[in-house]
Amino acid sequence: MKTVRIADLKARLSEFLRLVRAGESIIVTDRDTPIARVVPFKNSKPRLVSRKPGRGARPLGKIAMPPSLRMKGDIVDLLLAERDNRR
Repeated sequence: MKTVRIADLKARLSEFLRLVRAGESIIVTDRDTPIARVVPFKNSKPRLVSRKPGRGARPLGKIAMPPSLRMKGDIVDLLLAERDNRR
């Protein structure tokens, strides 16, 4: 594990980030006092997991679409009005 002072980290940030990307951890010090640790980011399992359809599932082309919405007015106007309300 490498130790680096704040000023050195600022001056050579890209170099130290390459080391972290390669798997090394870095301790950042302020006047010889450790204040932070930079560690490689570990990806967790993806949140969206796809799986094969179960038995008896219809093919995608055979699934009925829901009925369209019967709305008065233009959807774009409604969207713009909603955005204006958020401001």
